Amino acid sequence: MRVGLISDTHGHLRPEVFERLDGVDRILHAGDVGGPDILTDLAALAPVDAVWGNTDGWALRDVASASLEVELAGWRFAVAHGHLVSHLDGLLAVFPDAAVIVHGHSHVPRRDRVGNRWLVNPGSAGPGGEGWPPSVAVAEIDAEGFRVVHLDLRTGRPLAL
Repeated sequence: MRVGLISDTHGHLRPEVFERLDGVDRILHAGDVGGPDILTDLAALAPVDAVWGNTDGWALRDVASASLEVELAGWRFAVAHGHLVSHLDGLLAVFPDAAVIVHGHSHVPRRDRVGNRWLVNPGSAGPGGEGWPPSVAVAEIDAEGFRVVHLDLRTGRPLAL
């Protein structure tokens, strides 16, 4: 299974997102979406689950929750924007049953492994952040386990984290 991870679009869905997330089975958006139309557009690629972030207005908050948990291919994913609990230890404590926690807010792409759990920030698919290009991530789950790669939206190349 391939899962597209995206965050911080801030109302701007770059055309490259459709190339980079082509063929994913599900999309998880970690907030600061910008508006429900972004989720509608992403749904053309795959089913979308999303949370709202600190810059999202009521129109988005009506269709997304503050956090969510979903099981995909036997892996428990949690999604939260990260503005309420921004440090990694806090996210691990809030979602004790999640094998993968997807978060955003900082605009900085990260993948942290803590024991057998993963914390993944796909970076910002909108403006980029702190010297990083705009990015998304793609997680793959198969018999070998869990892998995630972050992609520069402009070039499609993997980011060196």
